[in-house]
Amino acid sequence: MKKSYKIEVDCANCANKMEVAAQKTQGVKDAVVNFMTLKMNVEFEEGQDPKTVMEEVRKNCKKVEDDCEIFL
Repeated sequence: MKKSYKIEVDCANCANKMEVAAQKTQGVKDAVVNFMTLKMNVEFEEGQDPKTVMEEVRKNCKKVEDDCEIFL
């Protein structure tokens, strides 16, 4: 399953950090952050609950970029 989320981030480098953090989150098959459109596209592993996984993605992204936001 794939979903798209609106994000808020200050720079392209920060967006890249968010992408890497999201990709390392358990339950995420792939994640792509587009700084220009301020969107994060996430593909979830089969059988995963997107809401639960995205809470972890948000936590992991806040660790690398504390002023970022993901609108769930």
